[in-house]
Amino acid sequence: MTPRKLNMESSVYFGSDGWWHGRVTMGVKSDGSPDRRHRRAKTEPEIKRKVKELEKLRDEQRAPKAGRVPTVAQWMETYLTTIASLTLKPRSLDDYWSKTRNDIVPGVGQHRLNKLEPEHLETMYAAMLRDGHAPSHVLKVHRILSRALKIAHRRRMIVENVATLVDPPTVDETEANPFSKEQAHAFLEAAAKRPTFMRWVVGVGLGFRQGETLGLRWRYVDLEAELFHPRWQLQRLTWKHGCADPRACGERLHRFESCPPNCATHKGYTRGCPKPCAKTCSKHASTCPERQGGGLTFTRPKTKKSRNPVPIPQPFLPYLQEHKAQQEAERAAAEDLWEDHDAVFTRPDGRPLDPRQDWEEFKELLEEAGISDRRLYDGSRHTAGTILNELGVDMVTIMEILRHTQVSQTRRYVKGRSELSREAMRRMGDTFLPQLQRAAPPAPVTETTTETTGSRSARARLRRRIR
Repeated sequence: MTPRKLNMESSVYFGSDGWWHGRVTMGVKSDGSPDRRHRRAKTEPEIKRKVKELEKLRDEQRAPKAGRVPTVAQWMETYLTTIASLTLKPRSLDDYWSKTRNDIVPGVGQHRLNKLEPEHLETMYAAMLRDGHAPSHVLKVHRILSRALKIAHRRRMIVENVATLVDPPTVDETEANPFSKEQAHAFLEAAAKRPTFMRWVVGVGLGFRQGETLGLRWRYVDLEAELFHPRWQLQRLTWKHGCADPRACGERLHRFESCPPNCATHKGYTRGCPKPCAKTCSKHASTCPERQGGGLTFTRPKTKKSRNPVPIPQPFLPYLQEHKAQQEAERAAAEDLWEDHDAVFTRPDGRPLDPRQDWEEFKELLEEAGISDRRLYDGSRHTAGTILNELGVDMVTIMEILRHTQVSQTRRYVKGRSELSREAMRRMGDTFLPQLQRAAPPAPVTETTTETTGSRSARARLRRRIR
């Protein structure tokens, strides 16, 4: 009679199916039943190795939980719905969902979490780069997936986060291209002809982000204390279905076939024809009668440091007071059509400025001012940091004005100017060589001497003398 195995002792045996089997007791499940794991192999040494590996994970308390491990697609949906949604800002969460739907799920979504290998991720990243995605986009996908796998590892769903074993593509930091002082003056002169002049004064002069500028409200503008309080920002968020059946709600907008080669419907789309809908598509929430959480929305800034007050320069005050008076006149003229959002920069009917139209106006002003094309960030935040540096403001003060959390972050926003470099090297030269009178350079020395003669007879006499 075979003696009874001790508690937590594993068993290895050869089965009638021609395989070696191993049974490892891991503990107790959440419902109180014993947690026994099964492994199998073709040879006895191999099954013993697998059993020892599982016992080691058990002893180190690193063994994954009992039950079927979810796929990457299933876990990403759980992670974004119940975990990331509690900490991420709405705009960031939308970006996470977008990259999950378009990149992670089609690439590795069908793999079980415990079967995911580094090679799977490397293959997905290489395919994304071949399809024309920027390295920065691939890096963002890698970070999202790595964060989700880190949570799964922390909850003992997997033994290891395989994303830490993969090197994502390297990304060259985008070089800032701020305005010079002359360009900033030209830009503001062009903006002075428009009713949105003060919007660009605040953006260029104080280095506010676009969302912070458009999200400014009068209740957070203290003209007496001369302070801006950027407590809110304006962002365009993605609509979400509020109905019970999102798929049926957007049924008339579903399109399951690709567009023809010369599609006339989407020829004006900058990104080309949209991708066909999935069979289980639940998009098109913008047409839902009970839609929620989308459109232009006032949201809190990302960090607490971003809400710090910013001093208003003294010359800005008369222009701000004049801007407020003009807005009151527009309110009186609009009467019942005015929509009161308490925004500092509004459309004629009181609604906040649209970020898309604001970006288009920035491009128009660049062309009117004769300035080369550049990002909106370059013309506002990078410009403010760079010009403050040129005026001799120390880096810590610039950090406080731009409301960064670290000086290293501020240094990326400040670009050194060639004018400052030339002035610095001129002073360096004056220090080492002050009033030094340099002599004319000596004639070059050569070891070869050449005799030239003026006539044919003289050359003949020279040949006879040499002989």
